[in-house]
Amino acid sequence: MIELKHIYKWVSTGGNRTFLLKDINLTINQGEFVSIMGPSGSGKSTLLHILGMIDEPSEGEYIFLDQSVFKLKEKQRSALYKQHIGFVFQAYHLIDELTVYENIETPLIYQDMKSSERKSVVADILDHFQIVGKKDLFPNQLSGGQQQLVGVARALAANPKVILADEPTGNLNSKQAEEIMELFKTLNQQGVTIVQVTHSEKNAAYGSRIINLLDGRIE
Repeated sequence: MIELKHIYKWVSTGGNRTFLLKDINLTINQGEFVSIMGPSGSGKSTLLHILGMIDEPSEGEYIFLDQSVFKLKEKQRSALYKQHIGFVFQAYHLIDELTVYENIETPLIYQDMKSSERKSVVADILDHFQIVGKKDLFPNQLSGGQQQLVGVARALAANPKVILADEPTGNLNSKQAEEIMELFKTLNQQGVTIVQVTHSEKNAAYGSRIINLLDGRIE
C-alpha cells in the first residue's frame, strides 16, 4: 500500500547539507498499525509529513496505492491525499472560528460531497464519537481530550484508508491518551491502516510493528 524507496531529505545552508532523513526504505501493508519511535530530531515528523504528502523528499520515490506520488501533478496528489489520508496532529489543528460540526464537515467540503450527504456523514460521526451535544461549541470551549477527539473525528469523516498520527496523545492526560489509543486500535481492527509517531513506549505497543529512527535512518 505504501512504499518508500531510498528517501532522503536535506536542508541546505550556506552550501552545506543537513540531512533530516537518509536512505529510508519502508513498506507498509494495508491494515497494519505501525509505530515510529526515536529521539527528538531523529526525523520522525519529517517522515510522517512525507507520508502525508505535506512535505516532499529531496530524493527518492514514494509509492502510494500503486502511484508514484511525487510524479503526479499537484492537483492529482491533492486528490489522492484528500480521498485516502486522514491526519491527526498533536496540536489538534482545529479551526478556531468553526464549531465542532463545521470542523468535522470541512474535509467533506473539499471532497465536493453534496450538502445532504455531508449532513448524514457528520451526524453519524458525531453519534459514533458521542459528541452530538458538543456540535455547536467552538474548540476553545473544549478540553484537550475533547479537542483531540474532534481532531480524530475530522480525520475519519472522509473515510480514509490511512490515518497518520503525529504524537496524537502528546497534550493529553493518561486517561484521555488511553481513550484515543483504544479508538485507534478499534479503527485498525476495522481495517484502517495507522501510522503513528510517538515518544511513548505504551502507545507504541499498540502497533503491530515498531520502527526506530535515529539520526534520520531506520535502525
